[in-house]
Amino acid sequence: MSALHISLAAEPVINIGSFVITNSMLASVVASVFIVTLTLLVTRRVALQPKGLAVNILDAGGEALLAMIERVTNHHQRALTYFPFLATLFLFIIVNNWLGLLPGVGTIVINTPHGTMPLLRGATADLNTTFALAIISVILTQIYAIRHLGLLTHLGKYFSLNPILLFVGLLEFIAEFSKVLSFSFRLFGNIFAGEVLLVVISFLVPLVAPLPFFFLELFVGFIQALVFTTLTLVFLEIASASHGEHTVDVHSAPASASLVN
Repeated sequence: MSALHISLAAEPVINIGSFVITNSMLASVVASVFIVTLTLLVTRRVALQPKGLAVNILDAGGEALLAMIERVTNHHQRALTYFPFLATLFLFIIVNNWLGLLPGVGTIVINTPHGTMPLLRGATADLNTTFALAIISVILTQIYAIRHLGLLTHLGKYFSLNPILLFVGLLEFIAEFSKVLSFSFRLFGNIFAGEVLLVVISFLVPLVAPLPFFFLELFVGFIQALVFTTLTLVFLEIASASHGEHTVDVHSAPASASLVN
């Protein structure tokens, strides 16, 4: 029986000069190619004949996501503006969450100058990936807010000549950076812990015992993608609201958004 191998950090598998490509980066490329290929095939199929299981699933999922965005924003045009970003974010996260559960991911190993390493590792089980996703979410939230309110109005939320408002604004400014840590560690912790659980169960009791945990992790992967997307949507709407404007109805967000652990 081979030794149990669990690594907190992604392992380097290819060196291109001084640039190191890790197994999680390879997995994210595979996931991206799959997403792009699937969307191209589906859009081509819709243009020719709007039928088929994949078309129906993506169409229903897209409509459900758009409906959720409209419930939170209460504004159809703003929902259409947010939709491409949020849909891309959700698809990328859920595909990478589920890719890490497939047989062969983490178990197919190769010999590298650094030793024997798994060829692929779930991208969202790497803190670097989740950290990058969190940065993208926070930065685009600010960009959408500036586009909606204007630069001066948006900056006025954080900086003011009034000492009390300035203090509150600085706290809000610091909170924007704390979202990066919250987003990244929440997603990484849940996905990495699930993959470790499957590896340990498969090592101790192979074949049958991991099946219930596999389906559980499929559900967790979906929930974490939905939570990340929903929280991004809520922060988008809060950032785009002017002073005294309350546009987010917390009761309209999915109940799964409260499942943050």
